Amino acid sequence: MTSSKSILAGLIGAGIQASRTPAMHEHEGDAQGIRYLYRLIDLDQLKLGISALPDLLSAAERMSFTGLNITFPCKQAIIPLLDELSDEARGIGAVNTVVFKDGKRIGHNTDCLGFSEGFKRGLGDVARRRVVQMGAGGAGAAVAHALLSEGVEQLSIFDVEPERAQALASNLNEHFGSPRAQAGDDLSSAMAAADGLVNTTPMGMAKLPGMPVPKALLRKELWVAEIVYFPLETELLREARAIGCRTLDGGNMAVFQAVKAFELFSDAQADAKRMLDHFHSMNG
Repeated sequence: MTSSKSILAGLIGAGIQASRTPAMHEHEGDAQGIRYLYRLIDLDQLKLGISALPDLLSAAERMSFTGLNITFPCKQAIIPLLDELSDEARGIGAVNTVVFKDGKRIGHNTDCLGFSEGFKRGLGDVARRRVVQMGAGGAGAAVAHALLSEGVEQLSIFDVEPERAQALASNLNEHFGSPRAQAGDDLSSAMAAADGLVNTTPMGMAKLPGMPVPKALLRKELWVAEIVYFPLETELLREARAIGCRTLDGGNMAVFQAVKAFELFSDAQADAKRMLDHFHSMNG
């Protein structure tokens, strides 16, 4: 199949050299006969901070980029720089995909859908009365919305900035009804009562090794989900599997958010199975 369509896309974030997103997009583009070029815009490598976002967005527009994916630590900082938000992005308060269209910057969130799809596939039958979530940033906001949409009854959110956890809990309760979400204040107690644990912090990434919770708080009855996917097996997942926990790695979320982003950029339907197979063919 051949197409006259061409796509120029990119990913803005910090410490993203190991990202599989470019390969996923370009491989799917090749399979559909679309000229698809995807570039990494790594703030760490460029020695830039979030303050560079306005210039980077303007440069992408001038160079006729089709759109950009946005990752840590820019998913919330990008919002004031956009012209429009999808309903989902507005409700979540975070953006991971920006489409340049008709002179406008339109923000979307495909993380929520991505996590939901992975959760249904890998942990669809688990207990979800009480869940602990580590992290209340941009990815955390999307995952929290997904968790409550998937039936979690009580979500306790912990963050290094307690006020950020409280703000997210308030946002969730506005959308889903109070008091399904709360900012956690006692991690040990929350973990002892929890059915599951979800890490939405960057802790565990190759550049940020470690665990978001003390190993001693893990127990075999707990299910553990991760959104970090490079490496695919984080220290948290390794320790959880070692004691018999059911686990979900960050791969499915990475793939299914990319499926939706591909469709937003290309106006073509992505083959989710092909993208998932390609993701797993890359060394984990």
